[in-house]
Amino acid sequence: MLSTNPGAGATIVIQPTRDLFHLDLHEIWQHRDLLYFLVWRDVKVRYKQTAIGAAWALLNPLVTMAIFTVVFGHFAKLPSDGMPYPIFVFAALLPWNYYSQAITRSGASLVGDANLIRKVYFPRVIIPLSATITPLVDFAIAFGLLLGMMIWFGMSPTWAVLTLPLFAAMTVIIALGVGLWLSALNVRYRDVGHIIPFLTQVWLYATPVAYSLNLVPSQFRLLYSLNPMVGVVEGFRWTIRGSGDLEVGAVVVSAAVSVLVLVGGLAFFKHMEETFADVV
Repeated sequence: MLSTNPGAGATIVIQPTRDLFHLDLHEIWQHRDLLYFLVWRDVKVRYKQTAIGAAWALLNPLVTMAIFTVVFGHFAKLPSDGMPYPIFVFAALLPWNYYSQAITRSGASLVGDANLIRKVYFPRVIIPLSATITPLVDFAIAFGLLLGMMIWFGMSPTWAVLTLPLFAAMTVIIALGVGLWLSALNVRYRDVGHIIPFLTQVWLYATPVAYSLNLVPSQFRLLYSLNPMVGVVEGFRWTIRGSGDLEVGAVVVSAAVSVLVLVGGLAFFKHMEETFADVV
């Protein structure tokens, strides 16, 4: 809002929009340099003064895959939908590790950039958005390893791999939606910062990462798919497997929940936005 005072010149008053569902993409685009800076800063800080650098992006999923393969694949002998169990697990860990990193980073992002929020105006949504984009670097590195594993096990990609960007976009949508909720809540209630690690741990076992969706009774699968990561994991495995039927119902339900979480997260974030600078 702009008001003119003849004696004092022009006064600019910046106010957040009252529309809870309004996302000013033009304003975000105008601040794209800030978004780029925040992403690049986080990437550099993540690997600065580390002995193995970007190899950390591979170590986490590799160790987790090895443990799951021994415990669930070798000892428990869980089915792997006709895929080698290491590929079966890694195809699920790929989106899961991105998701867990994204919500952990975005959940703490507003509190971590408190000084920036207090000093200058910019669309606050840029902060959790940048925290959601940053883990895509690790995702890309780990995806390269997955391709190498497919070659090692003699698996050839099929036309289904062309749908992989759709499931990747679905992962980003749910990560951004949950991140908006957690980041806004964390400003007001710092307990959220302690809850996030516990939340991701529980969510991991509530998602078919180490086991197949086929182990869930068919009458409960749609209800189970209210966990949006179920459709993501199922979709990633199907694109890599390239054969068999895709659980379309599970994917559709998970996709719908992902969109609802994003819309609700955006509305809640906009509702809380005007108090960030005072509370953070």
